[in-house]
Amino acid sequence: MSDIENLLRDDLRGRTPYGAPQLDVAVRLNTNENPYPPSAALLEDLARRVAEAAGTMNRYPDRDALELRGELAAYLSAATGAPLGVDQVWAANGSNEVLQQLLQAFGGPGRQALGFDPTYSMHRLICVGTGTDYLSVPRLPDFRLEAEAAALVVREHGPDVVFLCSPNNPTGTALDLDVISAVYDAARGLVVVDEAYAEFSTRPSAVTLLPGRDRLVVTRTMSKAFAFAAARLGYLAADPAVVEALQLVRLPYHLSVLTQAAARAALAHADELLATVEAVKAQRDRLVRDLRGLGLDVVPSDANFVLFGEFGDAAATWQGLLDRGVLVRDVGVPGWLRVTAGTEAETTTFLDALAAGLSDAERVAP
Repeated sequence: MSDIENLLRDDLRGRTPYGAPQLDVAVRLNTNENPYPPSAALLEDLARRVAEAAGTMNRYPDRDALELRGELAAYLSAATGAPLGVDQVWAANGSNEVLQQLLQAFGGPGRQALGFDPTYSMHRLICVGTGTDYLSVPRLPDFRLEAEAAALVVREHGPDVVFLCSPNNPTGTALDLDVISAVYDAARGLVVVDEAYAEFSTRPSAVTLLPGRDRLVVTRTMSKAFAFAAARLGYLAADPAVVEALQLVRLPYHLSVLTQAAARAALAHADELLATVEAVKAQRDRLVRDLRGLGLDVVPSDANFVLFGEFGDAAATWQGLLDRGVLVRDVGVPGWLRVTAGTEAETTTFLDALAAGLSDAERVAP
């Protein structure tokens, strides 16, 4: 063992970094990206705004990103119907940094977070990075959560932070507001609702539950529906006291002037960017229908991806698709794989590759 390995924290030794394979294949449907690139109009506006911001790069950016947060508050208010002020919104480098700051402020050594698995794997990993104990509670066999049962678990364990994910990654299942309300009423600490895929769902946002619930936090991202994954911009809505608490742990000037300019450009073109959501949802629904047509089990999805199975050897199916030029995600749920809804052509290529692989498997089966 090297000196560095000896010096590494015990709870990090032997772990592997988070990350989906980034492979050069014809069809990449493994990271839930929006398949539609920015328009020429957005690129022109983006170039102008970034060029203007670049002229001030000798100075630190607005430490609190007030203009960006005000525009995020306006977008989220319009999208959810729940009025929000700038003091209720916080932004950081992707929703993962938002989650990390929440655990830095409200988790940490001697504190516990609870999640309902399978769910977004970074919830657990950020807990590890911040020294927060993570308690995994299994979902129901069909990956659902029921209000009474979820609340009972939360009341029994009394965690400092509860993670809910709606729509949930990797299952695509969304939560009714009564589940979130029940968990909140049972919790003594923070309840964090991860809504990274909310724009693909028709269910009401947990943002509508914020009034009178100062321990409720709703996190979102511009990486998915906004097709802005490379910009790395995540945000949350919460009680102003939560936002104030995060300013105690955020690094100084954590959002660059270029990131702020790019995000504001995207928000200025929100209607245009979000116009692709319906096309993505159409391919998601096609995936559900056609995968069932192939005789597979499919979890109903409110997101831009689909969890499908069950395979005797999911890893072999994953490799078979890769051999045909299609990359999907093995999310570690035994027997299941996850595929992102791509363009119509990408979805067709995936379905054809999977059908060919299943046909080959039938030919070699005893």
